[in-house]
Amino acid sequence: MPSQASSAPIIEVSGLTKAYGERTVVDGVSFEVGEGEIFGILGPNGAGKTTTVECVEGLRVPDSGRVRVAGLDPVADHDRVTELLGSQLQESELQAKITVREALELYSSFYRTPADWRPLAERLGLTDRLGARFAKLSGGQKQRLFIALALVGNPRVVVLDELTTGLDPRARRDTWELIEEVRAGGVTVLLVTHFMEEAQRLCDRIAVIDKGRIAALDSPEGLIGRAANPSVMSFVPSAPLDPAELAALPGVGSVGDKRGRIEITGTDETVNAVITLLVRRGITAGQLHVVDATLDDAFLDLTEERTPADEDGRETASAATA
Repeated sequence: MPSQASSAPIIEVSGLTKAYGERTVVDGVSFEVGEGEIFGILGPNGAGKTTTVECVEGLRVPDSGRVRVAGLDPVADHDRVTELLGSQLQESELQAKITVREALELYSSFYRTPADWRPLAERLGLTDRLGARFAKLSGGQKQRLFIALALVGNPRVVVLDELTTGLDPRARRDTWELIEEVRAGGVTVLLVTHFMEEAQRLCDRIAVIDKGRIAALDSPEGLIGRAANPSVMSFVPSAPLDPAELAALPGVGSVGDKRGRIEITGTDETVNAVITLLVRRGITAGQLHVVDATLDDAFLDLTEERTPADEDGRETASAATA
């Protein structure tokens, strides 16, 4: 479980607005991130997630609103913010011929008190690729290198945009463990993702952004609790049941019959009411399954279905650190 973060905010975003031409991409977004917190940002493609974090990094200039990182303006105080904030961007590139070792040594040289890159490389499975040129790395290896470059400066805050895209399941879980270790060392993590399992495992709180606005801000458990139907109950009854009687039970969202298997969506109260009804009728529930809602369910309830598009309709800045 995520640990409790300090109550003091290290990131403050208030009334953030950003438009590209006539299209408003971020529309009055506000949130605070406590020091030592893992704060997640979820949203459909094109919702404004990347533009929001790029304003935090100082890569985009807000049209209006206020952004502070450790009390500093990411644009006006960009050099000072760069010293304390590391970034792994959604899209990044390095020179084709630079080796992994050279990249790690180069980025370490940018900081007064860098981390030792060797343990980072080992933890991210890059040790046997130190002599490989960037152009020869697989997509997953490039992703791991950019995570290492985001952490090599010993940042107080790290921004991770699509942290584990392109990683296989084992590498993804290893990376999650690394991020948990990084946070345990006091680093604040701002995580943009659309892996729901990743967000549920890592994040203390999550802001769901839809159409440039915050649709919800809560803990993963709190968001799941907002799902329209927190429970799905299914079973094969030993005798017929009246669908209308089931639909009238407390908290029922829907009642379906799939070739004799009853499926009911609802709440914990619904589950108890169905069981009570079955006992009263003397009916046995065969192959009984009760499944709780997931973060996926809550996300779909909070956001409208959208046509996939390039995030914010423009290119993402190419760099590995802010």
